[in-house]
Amino acid sequence: MNSHLSTKLIPPNERLIFALDVPSADEAKELIGKLGDSVVFYKLGLELFMAGGYFELVQYLVDMEKKVMVDLKFFDVPETVNRAVQRLVSHRATFATVHGNDTMLEAAVKGAGDGLKILAVTVLTSLDESDLRELGFKCTVEELVLSRAKRALDIGCAGVVSSGIEARSLRDSLGAQFMIVTPGIRPVANIDDQKRTVDIEEAFHNGADYIVVGRPIRDAEDPFEAALAIQRRISNLFPAT
Repeated sequence: MNSHLSTKLIPPNERLIFALDVPSADEAKELIGKLGDSVVFYKLGLELFMAGGYFELVQYLVDMEKKVMVDLKFFDVPETVNRAVQRLVSHRATFATVHGNDTMLEAAVKGAGDGLKILAVTVLTSLDESDLRELGFKCTVEELVLSRAKRALDIGCAGVVSSGIEARSLRDSLGAQFMIVTPGIRPVANIDDQKRTVDIEEAFHNGADYIVVGRPIRDAEDPFEAALAIQRRISNLFPAT
């Protein structure tokens, strides 16, 4: 089977995005300190947003010359999404996620301008086909991911958030130019609530440009060494030039 290994000019150590899912900004800063230079790119989601100090933490990371993915999955009236994304631009994040319909995505892209890349969430990696049936979808996960991704790219999104399982079909159908950010990465056998998971090498060979890893690093006895181990596996795939 052909590999869809990314050829985009992304520094190998930026291809790992760490999901900074902890209960408070203080705990986040403590973990950031432990991780040091083993992580360059951070994803900040809803848990930290609800904890307070979210945008101060974004600024803290940016001031450290780290990159930030704002994973708030905007879903609201299009004008509200547009205004929210406009406010976000000044915080100098790299990516922001939107989990909405076409008009919401259009509003987000318009609000982002040239300074922020919008990623469309396709199907959460915690859902499988039985979940989709319960939600009323009469299609496979792959069909839904492809449909949502195609519309998002036509609208002008920089890329999508997609399981590594569907990344290959996205590359086969839509090409290599757009970004694929793949969550649900499990370096070893999966035992948690993520249903559509892949390992590091499989995700990249299927077409991911970035992988998002959270619990396997956060919950490790030594998060720094856990992140470094993943970085070594990435550098074997993308040797620095």
